[in-house]
Amino acid sequence: MREHVNDPYVQLAKKEGWRSRAAFKLMEIDDKDRLLVPGEVVVDLGATPGGWSQVAVKRVGERGLVFALDLLEMEPLHRVEFIQGDFREDDVLLQLEGKLGDRRVGLVMSDMAPNMSGVPLVDQARVMHLAELGLEFSKAHLKPDGAFLVKVFQGTDYESFLRAMRETFKTVVVRKPDASRDRSAELYLLGRILR
Repeated sequence: MREHVNDPYVQLAKKEGWRSRAAFKLMEIDDKDRLLVPGEVVVDLGATPGGWSQVAVKRVGERGLVFALDLLEMEPLHRVEFIQGDFREDDVLLQLEGKLGDRRVGLVMSDMAPNMSGVPLVDQARVMHLAELGLEFSKAHLKPDGAFLVKVFQGTDYESFLRAMRETFKTVVVRKPDASRDRSAELYLLGRILR
């Protein structure tokens, strides 16, 4: 708890009005890769508490659309369509697809993480399952030149998921933003332009 309270990104998020320190991760990646362009349609998977959605809605502007989904409740955000539900369930996916309608998505971003059990092998498998679901959703809903940004952890199945990303996208890069804690094994994979 002390580490969290004293974290410079946590303090900065509070000061600047961001919902979480994760906002800085997305801002850093976006500043480098220019994913959030004005007028874009964005899907934020694993959105709560809303830090990424806050950044996305600000950067896509009035003409852009942000659809957010999470198992946990999220305080409403202006111009963000939120669905509370489990992304692994078909009816929740259908709800999201219903809101999207015929729109193609410019960016799918997934900061989803399961409740951690403390058993590394189990946790890694759960993380990778969520990443795979995000990849499947991206294949079905991205524009041809769209992008998929996903949190993963190095470990079992990482290499096979990386291969699946490379089979799906023309370019795949690894990002480890400064706002990620040094001791964290989290990485972000960014795939762009569907094959």
